[in-house]
Order: sequence, then C-alpha cells, then structure tokens
Amino acid sequence: MATAVHRGLSPVRTVLSNGATVLVQPTATHQAVTLLVSVAAGSGFDPSAALGTANFVARVIDRGTATRTADKLAEALDARGVSLSVGVTRHLMTFSCTCLTEDVEEVLALVADVVLEPTFPPDQVEKRRTSIVTSLRQDQDNPAVVATEALMGALYPDGHPYGRLAKGTLASVQALTRDDLRHFHSTVFGASTLRVVLVGEVAPDRAVSLAESAFGPWRAVGASALSPPAPVQATTRSRQTRVVPGKAQSDIAYGFVALARDDPRYYAASVMNTVLGQYALGGRLGDNIRERQGMAYYVFSSLDANIAPGPLVVRAGINPANVDRTLNAIDEELTRMAGEGVTPAELADTKSYLIGSMPRALETNAGIASFLHSADVFALGLDFDRRLPDLISAVTLDAVHEVARTLLTPERATIVIAGPGPGESTREPAS
Repeated sequence: MATAVHRGLSPVRTVLSNGATVLVQPTATHQAVTLLVSVAAGSGFDPSAALGTANFVARVIDRGTATRTADKLAEALDARGVSLSVGVTRHLMTFSCTCLTEDVEEVLALVADVVLEPTFPPDQVEKRRTSIVTSLRQDQDNPAVVATEALMGALYPDGHPYGRLAKGTLASVQALTRDDLRHFHSTVFGASTLRVVLVGEVAPDRAVSLAESAFGPWRAVGASALSPPAPVQATTRSRQTRVVPGKAQSDIAYGFVALARDDPRYYAASVMNTVLGQYALGGRLGDNIRERQGMAYYVFSSLDANIAPGPLVVRAGINPANVDRTLNAIDEELTRMAGEGVTPAELADTKSYLIGSMPRALETNAGIASFLHSADVFALGLDFDRRLPDLISAVTLDAVHEVARTLLTPERATIVIAGPGPGESTREPAS
C-alpha cells in the first residue's frame, strides 16, 4: 500500500494492493461515520444499443446478493438505522450511507456485499423495471426534463456519453434482461476504479484495515475510467421545439459546450456563472427576467464542468406566450456579460459568497465525504480545501471578462423549448 497524509482537512489517502483508493477523514462531531463508495460504472458505460443499463443496475443492485436476499439486506440495514442510497452519474455509480461508529465494520461489509456480489434476482428485476418505466413516462410528460434531455443530445450528438439518455428509453428498458445487468456488472465494475471514502469518528488505520478486509480481495479488472472525447463546438445558433401536450408552461433549455473541470479558466467561469444565474434569486438573469419583467416561474444558469468539457446551461420555466421575449432577454444578458464582464462589486460579492459557502459545505460528514470524493475524482489534491479560497480570490475582472467573451456567444447557442402545442391554453406566470 502507498499512503499519503496532508494537514488541513487531514485526509488519509491509501491505495490498496488491488488498485482501489481509500480516503479517510476523522471527525469528532458525532458518533457516526459516513461511507461513500463509487466505481466507474455510470451511464457513459451503457452499450449504445442498451441505454439505461447502468441506471437499471443501480436500481436492482441492492436487491439481493450471493449471501443475502433483498429482505435480509433490508433487515440488516434497518437494524442499524441505515439507509443505503445508490446513484448514477455519467461517470460513476455511487453508494452512500451513514451509520453509528460501532456499526461501521458491519455496514461496510454489507455495502461491499452489494457492490461486489449482486445477484439481480429475477423478481426484483421485474419490479424495478416497472418503476423505471413509470419514471420514464413521467419524464416524457415533464417539459423541463424533455427540454434538458433534448439539449444535451443536441450539444453532445453522435452517441457521446454526455448526450445519451441516462435512464434509457421505454424500448431499451423493456428489452433489458437480467443477463444484461449481470454482464454490465461483471465487465464494467473493477477494483482499479473503486473509491471508498469514510468520514467520521473512526481512526484512519482502522478505517483502512476495514476497507482492506471488505474490498481488498476483489480482483475484478473491469473497465477503465471513462474518458469521453471533447465534443465539437456549435458554430451556428439552433432552435428546436418539443411538444408536451396539455401543459400550461413552457421550459427553455439554452446552452453551450463550456469547459472541463481541469481547465485553468474554471474558477473564473464559476464566478461568471454565479453572477449570471446563481447569486441571490438567480443572478442577473433572475433579476431581469423574473423579478423586473415577471416573465418566468424560475430562471437560472448552471455550469457542469466534468472530465470532458461540460455544458453551461440557462434554464427557464415560462408562460408559452413569453418564449420569444424570454429568449431575447437571455440573449441580452449574455451579450452584456460578454461585452462588459462583471463589475468590481459583483466580483467581490461573488468571491465572498463562494469562499463563505465552503465551510458550510463541510459542516457534515456527508458534505466532507462528497468534497473529498470529488477532489479525488478530479485529481485536485488532498489539500484542495486549503487552496480553494486562494484559487477563488485570485480570479480577476479580466479573467471573468475573457471567459465570458469565449463562452457566452448567443449566435452559437443551442436552444430547446418544450411545452404545449399551438393553440393550447396558457396562464400568466406567478408574480
């Protein structure tokens, strides 16, 4: 094993002999430990002809193992007051829970059993299939989901992992078999991409020893970490409409391919995005479109920098009669930001807000676990919590202006509007 320790948050990082990474951060806030386990098995690993496989696996993986039925697993977790959450992103499948300090050994063994030895019982597969199909049908009736998924498909076309439908389609989910789920687990899950994060009242040496006992014997090769290609940037503006019958609201998804998490411009882009559509009640966009013009139920912007360049997206929910006015207002705000940048006061306030929010994010064991996990995924270093305030403080007006000029180009925007068809009734937005 190779172990590295750093002051500050003082995380201990250990690489086990099978290549798995263990991160431990002792805290004394509560007599509890948060576990966060991940493996490179997100929706980006779905076969192109079987979209939704990773999501389906995540919904069934905790429903029975080689040594425990679904009922036995539930009983073992319930007896310790533990709720295990399984999630999926483009890159990762995650398993998270919090337990009492005295139960950490047993709970870690249970989580390892779920990750390493799932059996995907046929009855549980069918139960979860029904649930996923219901969720997909609800998504098809939700203009916000329809617009966002269509935008991602347009920004990341031709089968790019970021543009695929993470839950799959009704047809693909109906076609997936138990053997497909087992094959995904046996070929994608691997020890070298496993991360085990433990935060709480536990000594690092003991935590590493427990992780070694639970996961060290696992030797599955699995897939390499997902490394998607950089998508091609749009050179012209495009607009498409998706009809969702019977809705009184339209949803706009308006975006660009932006930048990767390791891009040196990331911190300037984060400041810019906060001013544009995050700060207070939605930044400049919220102040203009929702507060002053009263056109939107909601409006905000988001920046999802990832392993590959992720999107910068403006989202708005509006009265269908206000689609064109809202798009013009978005264009105007982006053009103003690209032309003028941010003001000194906005820069100072945003830096203070971003730096001040970090301690709040690290108030809980779960917050610390998420922070350390993300820092490790993006190779930001064990001292990232100490360096982050300086990285934000170093952002200049010129840097924000430059990244705004580069990213905020309405003439290259990709736009999707989802909502009622022509002639359907509308209502006025809430004031």
